[in-house]
Parts: sequence; structure tokens; C-alpha cells
Amino acid sequence: MSPPVEHTNGNGGRSEVASYVATISADLASLSRRSGLDTLGYLLEMVRLEAESVTRHNGNGRR
Repeated sequence: MSPPVEHTNGNGGRSEVASYVATISADLASLSRRSGLDTLGYLLEMVRLEAESVTRHNGNGRR
């Protein structure tokens, strides 16, 4: 997966970056847990949830 466009002005850019961060952090959380790095996996899961929240809020015209 390639990184999103680096243009971050406006909600579109923020949503794209947040969506990308959500995807990557979910993958890293899985990898961490499979390797026995449970705390790291948990923290990355929190990153995913926050990134998804930003994506949702930007999609609804808020924030």
C-alpha cells in the first residue's frame, strides 16, 4: 500500500492520512501481538481507533 498524498490542507487530506494510519497501525498491532508484544499491540490498536475516529469525524464535516 502506498502512502496517501502529502497534501493535508482541508478535511480530505486529513481523512486520507488518518485512514492510512489506521490501516498501517492495525497491521502493526497484529504483527506485534503475534510476536508476543502485547503492550505494543494494545497501543497500536489505540492508534488505530483514534485514526478511525478522525476519519469518521472528517467525513461528517466535523473537527
